[in-house]
Amino acid sequence: MGRAFTYVILGGGVAAGYAALEFTKRGISHGELCIISEEPVVPYERPALSKGFLLPEAPSRLPSFHTCVGANEERLTPKWYKEHGIELVLGTRVKSADVRRKTLLTATGETISYKILIIATGARALQLEEFGVAGSDAENVCYLRDLADATRLVDVMQSCTGGNAVVIGGGYIGMECAASLVINKINVTMVFPEAHCMARLFTPKIASYYEDYYKSKGVQFIKGTALSSFDIDDSGKVTAVTLRDGNRLPADMVVVGIGIRPNTGLFEGQLTLEKGGIKVNGWMQSSNSSVYAVGDVAAFPVKLFGETRRLEHVDSARKSARHAVAAIMEPAKTSEFDYLPFFYSRVFTLSWQFYGDSVGEVVHYGDFSGSTFGAYWVSKGQLVGSFLEGGTKEEYEAIAKATKLKPDIEDLAELERQGLGFALAVSRKPPPSQPPEVSSSGLVLQKPMYAWHATAGVIVAASVAVFAYWYGRRRRRW
Repeated sequence: MGRAFTYVILGGGVAAGYAALEFTKRGISHGELCIISEEPVVPYERPALSKGFLLPEAPSRLPSFHTCVGANEERLTPKWYKEHGIELVLGTRVKSADVRRKTLLTATGETISYKILIIATGARALQLEEFGVAGSDAENVCYLRDLADATRLVDVMQSCTGGNAVVIGGGYIGMECAASLVINKINVTMVFPEAHCMARLFTPKIASYYEDYYKSKGVQFIKGTALSSFDIDDSGKVTAVTLRDGNRLPADMVVVGIGIRPNTGLFEGQLTLEKGGIKVNGWMQSSNSSVYAVGDVAAFPVKLFGETRRLEHVDSARKSARHAVAAIMEPAKTSEFDYLPFFYSRVFTLSWQFYGDSVGEVVHYGDFSGSTFGAYWVSKGQLVGSFLEGGTKEEYEAIAKATKLKPDIEDLAELERQGLGFALAVSRKPPPSQPPEVSSSGLVLQKPMYAWHATAGVIVAASVAVFAYWYGRRRRRW
């Protein structure tokens, strides 16, 4: 038993929804595209699960946050997929893949073949058992990765009003869930081994601001230690948490947010892997020319840094998915993916955005006792990263543009003095009209730039398009 499609998207997360919309915009025919997902619902905006979905009043529920509302696009309901002739294989696990034969075998025994495959399998939440701690199956221990997790978390949370929650992990999930638990009138203690929250991104000074804010809401922090074991009663519920430092915390519920791992298992030994994900080129194409990878599972070249990265964020999922479809449908018109890494979060009344890379020397600016402050990261004499809390739309756009331009920084003290004004000045300065340098291969080479300068965009785009056409004609093999 089997079916054949021109295009198959494996995975039903954010990236799948944005890829589907891009396919329809580019004119695929009915019956050409199939989406296979383990989840029983069509793709939705995953960030809603740790934000609006957990609110006690007027919480977000499907169909309100199906893709692609996160980018102010159409909301793709099940009816939308039917109207566009897209085959949905939901609630179905693929147990094996053969990229040489271009086939997928589902757990129900069906073989689905493709001409082009987009891997959008995303990532799974790391389990406590992987760190030697048992108890994930206790009925009041919660993870948050998909709709089923979020629904279960809400049920447990509603039974714990006024009780005690222990949040394991100080990253995105930990911080956003802790805020939601507080709003639901639950007492929260956060536990993580790092010296401060959001350790992969925040500096100690930035982290201190958010921790102080959380403390003002009643959240307690226990840092520099980790979970050791649970006390579980006869009914299968956790009643207390024991930490490695000897602390024992009463618990009516536990939320675990200790990281994710890309779902690459089906393709190990068949595709080239790197940085924990599937290695792709600037067109999101893997080491097999018929297979593309997008979102959390893709390790792609970030041109801004000149190296391969795997980025775990919804913005990367949305944009890489669209880019892969563009490269598949119109290779001659599609240049290499030129992505500016972007991360954001909203908790309580706070909202921050970060662009670029958090390496090098840090320059903080703004009023850390107020509501608007930020930081720049400077590496090898250039601005490479920008963070801003409490900014306006124009200010966030300014730090993004400034980071993309990588202006030269000669005086860190002067950068600190100018603060946000620096990014605003950079973003408002028009680019010079200078021709790019073109190599013998047809590649555009960006010359060293003075501060504030950008490339002549139209000329660069045209040159890259010519190269993409030439490259696409040769199937863009590795």
